[in-house]
Amino acid sequence: MMHEVAIIGIGQTPVAEHWGSSLRDLAAVAARAALDDAAISAVNALYVGNAFAATISGQSQIGALIADHAGLGGIEAWTVDAADASGGAALRAGYLAVASGAVDNVMVLGVEKSTDMVASARVRARSVSLDADYEAIQGATVTAQAALLMQRYMHEYGVPLSAFEGFSINAHRNAGKNPNAMYRNQIKPGAFARAPMVASPVSLFDGAPDGDGAAAVILARADRAADMVPQPVRIAGSAVATDTLAIHDRKELLRLSAVMRSTEAACARARILPSDVDLFEMHDSYTILSTLALEAIGLAPYGQGWMLSSDGRIGGDAQIAISTFGGLKARGNPVGATGVYQAVEATLQLRGTAGDLQIAGAQRALIQNIGGMASTVVTHVLTV
Repeated sequence: MMHEVAIIGIGQTPVAEHWGSSLRDLAAVAARAALDDAAISAVNALYVGNAFAATISGQSQIGALIADHAGLGGIEAWTVDAADASGGAALRAGYLAVASGAVDNVMVLGVEKSTDMVASARVRARSVSLDADYEAIQGATVTAQAALLMQRYMHEYGVPLSAFEGFSINAHRNAGKNPNAMYRNQIKPGAFARAPMVASPVSLFDGAPDGDGAAAVILARADRAADMVPQPVRIAGSAVATDTLAIHDRKELLRLSAVMRSTEAACARARILPSDVDLFEMHDSYTILSTLALEAIGLAPYGQGWMLSSDGRIGGDAQIAISTFGGLKARGNPVGATGVYQAVEATLQLRGTAGDLQIAGAQRALIQNIGGMASTVVTHVLTV
């Protein structure tokens, strides 16, 4: 029998350039904050989501490292790697461990220290998530791949670059009220298309900036959670799906099949439709991924996902609130920790403790963490 699972504690650090803190220091801060929030002193297991500690920070075995540094030494602890989707995959691992009855409670922690490298060195370190034989060796980067998808979309559907600006405007508007956000500046209409190009047509105001950070959630059986904390948040659905690692192997470039399949499976488990959720913490590392994800989960017809950002349907009390704390674009992209930050932010919304960013009456949240160009997609449904 599978047990229902709930989030009983959360913790996070601001996403920033933490030059004075190591990877282990950031992780320990988030871990202790989550333990304090859950009012417990220990957990049975620790699952860490991280993408690039080995290539950027020169450190592997960070499960054991963080368990020791956070005062949790001796427990089961290991690292989950799914590129940018590592945090979501760690959450999936923690969910399965508690749901199966293997452990009573577990900490899921995401951490990344991207600023240990800069410029081209960081780009090379991050390119290990691509197909080494056919993409990375040819000089491909994740940003270049996003640019190729965006170019194809604009060509196929006749969409101008300015059509995508609403996603970035919304993200920065929300991040302006998030004390943990890396960029709280506002983007004015029209500035998006004029921004310096990184990989045409992906501009400086399109791609999410890498940042350092750590976030943690503590999971327990839902039937026990109500006796432990006043506001447990239930994980009603959880699923992972994959697509080809290399985008040139896909039959349909502009249809993210792993997004569609993971969303369908998570929502089926939760017995809801994607349109039933009040907020969507999406993986908005590039506006083209936001567009394609909204289409893949059925919130917009193919070729029209960008329209949701242009007519006011993605913010506040609109059709669906997305990136409510600024998303990757403005809160900053802590890469392998992203999926755990999403869980923390959605939990704050469902607890009704999101402050100025609160979505009124929020009852259901969809969180989705994407690795690469949707090669790995992890989707969870959270409910009160």
